[in-house]
Amino acid sequence: MAIAGPLERAIMEALWDAQKPLLIRELMEKVNAGSAKRSAYTTVQTVADRLVQKGFLSRTADRNAWRYAPTRSREDHVAQVMAEALAETTDRGPVLARFAETIDPQDAHRLLMELAQRSAPTESRS
Repeated sequence: MAIAGPLERAIMEALWDAQKPLLIRELMEKVNAGSAKRSAYTTVQTVADRLVQKGFLSRTADRNAWRYAPTRSREDHVAQVMAEALAETTDRGPVLARFAETIDPQDAHRLLMELAQRSAPTESRS
């Protein structure tokens, strides 16, 4: 499942960048930094709680507050979104071909290397 709204994305990006669990106060500061539209404490808390319910975040008690953290890495999340998008089509060949045409040549090379490593035969043990 993709992250839907702009505030959800901002919260996730802030937590991924922080690389540690944050209190709502800390999260709100990061989300509002450089933002034209500032979000209120209660708004950030409500959206963070919804992300917990959706499984994107976990929360742990810290005195009278909660600390929020992503349940998976940014890379794992993006890979899952890509796999889910690919799963929505029955004929994946054209989609994969179009994707290959749109990515940067360096990214294409990296993908080829990863696929070659994945498909390489494993050595059998005697």
